[in-house]
Amino acid sequence: MRKHLMILAAMLASLAVVAAGCGGGDNNDSSSSGSSSSGSGGSSADTTESSSSSGGGGAAQKLTLTADPSGALKFDKKTLAAKAGKVTITMDNPSSTPHAVEVEGNGVEKKTNTLTQGKASLTANLKPGKYEFYCPVDGHRAAGMEGTLTVG
Repeated sequence: MRKHLMILAAMLASLAVVAAGCGGGDNNDSSSSGSSSSGSGGSSADTTESSSSSGGGGAAQKLTLTADPSGALKFDKKTLAAKAGKVTITMDNPSSTPHAVEVEGNGVEKKTNTLTQGKASLTANLKPGKYEFYCPVDGHRAAGMEGTLTVG
């Protein structure tokens, strides 16, 4: 009987350790890396990207957005799509023109750091609906550096 109790206690302790590692939100709204990257001059304008990690545990869907490598005030996509839940958008800026990305709508307003020649990410918990994404650097949105994120 005592052996069964010890085995049960060990199993419960193991389960508690696993459960502790599964949740826990990190509140990092944005992060950036100053790493340099060289862009491939090609872009696919007006395409939609949606990819999600498989597996359980609420992994964030990962979307990518690239600023024009020549420094023009445009992203490579005008539309993005994701499923409701945790969504991470990574913006790559291969140019020396400063850019960032901001997502706004349905009570959400998150943005990355402004950077040149690097990548920055933001993560937000998004509900179904339409959101706007754009470059918040002065004048860039007005010049057309914006698009729509549809969350279903």
